[in-house]
Amino acid sequence: MRVDSIAFRLGGLFALVALGVSLVVGCALYLQVNKSLDILPNAELQARYSVLESAISRYGDPEHWARLNIKLNLLGREDDRLHFWIVSGNPAYEYGHPSAQVRGLANGPLGIHDWQRADGTPLKVLVSALPAFEPRPAIRFVIGIDVANVRQTHHELAMALLACVAFAVLLASALGYWVARIGLRPLRRVSRQAQQLAPPKLSGRLRPSHLPPELEQLVEAFNAALERVECAYQRLEAFNADVAHELRSPLTNLIGQTQVALTRGRSAEHYFEVLQSNLEDLDRLRSIVNDMLFLASADQGGKASNLVASSLAAEVATTLDYLDVILEDAGVTVRVSGDAQVLVERNHLRRALTNLIHNAAQHSQPGQQIEVRIDPMGDRVSVAVSNPGAAIADEHLPLLFERFYRVDAARHNEGGNHGLGLAIVKAVASMHGGCVFARSEGGTNTFGLTLPL
Repeated sequence: MRVDSIAFRLGGLFALVALGVSLVVGCALYLQVNKSLDILPNAELQARYSVLESAISRYGDPEHWARLNIKLNLLGREDDRLHFWIVSGNPAYEYGHPSAQVRGLANGPLGIHDWQRADGTPLKVLVSALPAFEPRPAIRFVIGIDVANVRQTHHELAMALLACVAFAVLLASALGYWVARIGLRPLRRVSRQAQQLAPPKLSGRLRPSHLPPELEQLVEAFNAALERVECAYQRLEAFNADVAHELRSPLTNLIGQTQVALTRGRSAEHYFEVLQSNLEDLDRLRSIVNDMLFLASADQGGKASNLVASSLAAEVATTLDYLDVILEDAGVTVRVSGDAQVLVERNHLRRALTNLIHNAAQHSQPGQQIEVRIDPMGDRVSVAVSNPGAAIADEHLPLLFERFYRVDAARHNEGGNHGLGLAIVKAVASMHGGCVFARSEGGTNTFGLTLPL
């Protein structure tokens, strides 16, 4: 049994609850019983005093006083728990040979008190004052009753209550642990199911049937997490395969061309052509690696840092100047509308705009026009790049910004594009606190991003 287990902790909590409840109930019961036990000696003192008070008040002469002494002696012998003292200024009118301790008690406050004799005997005493009568002076009458048995009952009651509290705590702990073990059986069953899930078989799911509502929510959340993990795992496998393919093609070209060039002597012009072709493949490899490093930085939560206020229309114009040759070769024109001032990292924004416009140019026919619209929308601004083209199915639209994703797998690596352009657009938008969007309607395909104003 592990001390950090839920069952052990619940058992401990049950024990604490039982301890608290038992102490409260025990203290209340102890105080109530104590109060009831104290009533008995108090009532007996009051009864004895009511009987003797009238007799003492009537006895004033020595003859009657002697009779009172005899009566008090008889009462003391009948019940050895009772003690009587009479204290006065005249020794002839005293009883019980009062000691200095008794005199101090008699001359103290009137009423019922707890008192302890010199020998340690606990008494409950009633002190009263009686006025002078005939020759008898004023006196102090003290009645005491031995409450040692009552004190012993108090002690035994306290010990019994403590024993009951200890037993209740132990019983609550054991029962709490047992109940917790029974209550956690569904959780252990879920744990056994979860232990059977492991890569690469991630299609399994936990069964939420016959589970408490709390565990149903946990299982549903866990299954949703498994769904996301499975999707991420599948995308990672596809991503790894795409990366390997993208890197393999230029590497194969480099190795093949170099091997052919080395089979026999070649002219300087031929070697120049081979090196020129290799340089293009190496540049493509460098582009892939740089894009992968940029996406890895964005995935780790990288944020745009060197923010400057910029005009989006001006940034689009700068990007069009950079893509002038590509747009001319594609035979397309670009129309820009709208503007807004935003805080951006210019290099990242221009990279995203380059990818959006280049993507539109690749999928446009000569003579067609690409439209770039900049639309402020509340606290955000939208940059949308639209081009005429074939309709894209709705199921593909959410995935177009994923790495290496293509609607038509047969058009792989079309135009020298290695499938990371739109993924970089998404990363740039995320680094600026924005998002991306894609629409295909009315024979026009639109890709873009939103940025905070």
